[in-house]
Amino acid sequence: MERGLSDHSVEAYLNDVSKLSQYFEVINKKFVVKDVDNNTLSGFLVWLSELGMLPNSQARVISGLKSFFGFLLMEQLIEKDPSDGLDSPRLSRKLPDVLNFHEINNLLMAIDVSKPEGTRNKAIIEVLYGCGLRVTELTGLRLSDLYGDEGYIKVIGKGNKERIVPIGEAALQYTYIYLNQVRNHLDIKKGNEDYIFLNRMGTRLSRISVFTMIKAVAEKIGLAKSISPHTFRHSFATHLIEGGADLRAVQEMLGHSSITTTEVYTHLDRDYLRGIITQFHPRT
Repeated sequence: MERGLSDHSVEAYLNDVSKLSQYFEVINKKFVVKDVDNNTLSGFLVWLSELGMLPNSQARVISGLKSFFGFLLMEQLIEKDPSDGLDSPRLSRKLPDVLNFHEINNLLMAIDVSKPEGTRNKAIIEVLYGCGLRVTELTGLRLSDLYGDEGYIKVIGKGNKERIVPIGEAALQYTYIYLNQVRNHLDIKKGNEDYIFLNRMGTRLSRISVFTMIKAVAEKIGLAKSISPHTFRHSFATHLIEGGADLRAVQEMLGHSSITTTEVYTHLDRDYLRGIITQFHPRT
């Protein structure tokens, strides 16, 4: 509550502690937080690795446990943080999958806008790609967050942080088409009046619904890549940087707290520039 974490993040942190509790069952010990030490946590990580958990997932679990023990230490429920000095597995910086403009256009063209949900789904993809939103930011968008005349939306991101993001012409156009031609005719349930994207029952759209919709459209066009709502966020950032956008401007629009998080996209930019050199330079 103090950190303003989403329900999804809270659930993830609880799962991390639950995994540690399960490990204690495996080694036939009672899970008592005061008895946890660095050696126990190191054994826990070995166990996770043997189960086949990838390094990125292990690092996420460690992060959750560090937060847990940090809280216990702050509340003076333990005298020493057992996770202090615990090494995270070495991570490889994997480049995110992206869609090219042709693939995005094919996805949009495959949506049947003669159906009410089709009009909504097209608006969703336009907003995901046009604004670089996380899926939870999209499902949390409110009518009061939309400043169409100014061409901006207000986004509530991770840690309840607020940012202002420009919304492109196509995203704005299809959002208004959805609002005026589909959403206006829904029987909106109490408490959902301000959310932009709703399901057919008139309640706020869920993250899972967006995932399922995108997977279905990708299957419809036979897209070889495995995509999710986050793919459009990656594509948004990559296409901006390939077009010459300032990295700090992209950081601001994505809501990244650190520029190093955004810098992963510069690797894609270098590949793009290398391709230009190979194609057009007379000495290659």
